[in-house]
Amino acid sequence: METIRILALDLDDTLLRSDLSISFRTRNVIKKAASQGVVVVLASGRVPLGMARFSRLLGMHKRPGYLICNNGTIVQESHTGSRISETLLNSAAALAVYDLAVAEGFAVQLYEEDVMYVSRDNEYTRYDQKLTGLRQVVVENFRDMIEEGCYKLLIPGDPMLLQPLESIIRTYLGNDITLFTSKPYFLEVLPKNTDKGTALAMIARTLGIGRDGVLAIGDSMNDEAMIRWAGMGVAMANGDDRIKSIASLVTEKSNDDDGVAEVIEKYILGKEIVA
Repeated sequence: METIRILALDLDDTLLRSDLSISFRTRNVIKKAASQGVVVVLASGRVPLGMARFSRLLGMHKRPGYLICNNGTIVQESHTGSRISETLLNSAAALAVYDLAVAEGFAVQLYEEDVMYVSRDNEYTRYDQKLTGLRQVVVENFRDMIEEGCYKLLIPGDPMLLQPLESIIRTYLGNDITLFTSKPYFLEVLPKNTDKGTALAMIARTLGIGRDGVLAIGDSMNDEAMIRWAGMGVAMANGDDRIKSIASLVTEKSNDDDGVAEVIEKYILGKEIVA
């Protein structure tokens, strides 16, 4: 395996502890890796503004790095804020998803800047608001808003009820969109061929780095593409079993016990080789 030159990190339930903090140890380990020339990439379903405070905490505003936002629909430089890629969801597909979701009794939401727009208030959206810190605005003419364009749609709901909806949407629109659960109670709809893996591959090409020089760590199904693509894809101990099954390795410790720091110390700073 090549020396790791890109470190890609999911945020929630991976880099972030349950209280949404980054431990002192983990911050220092990431900064040390960056000081040795490793390019740090934060990859999240969050909007750019929702990622900014974490990237600053890691000093990414001072050195070249990247933010993969909205699970891949926006990619920007951490040190300049310049967007190098953005992709909008096809309006016809988005409207079809909305109609299917509403017909099954679900609310739908989308994100713009620091606002979370919602078709109907619900307990899962209120939790998302606490998680992201975004303002919530309930929109009566939500369908008209979708038609104007959006980066992604999110359907919140009971995991047991979301599973049948995911099957329905995949049956009708599977070839026109990217579909996955970021958390068991969040079903996300993105543009076709758009995900963290595609975004990470683009960053690597830009830097002239092969996939064998990339280490990616995540915990959930929105991390699947980047974990599959990276030369070394790592799943968190607290992660989804489906992600663990495809990863090169699984951390011994969870997000609350410095699992990310352990991997960096062992396979980047310690230069350990993975077979």
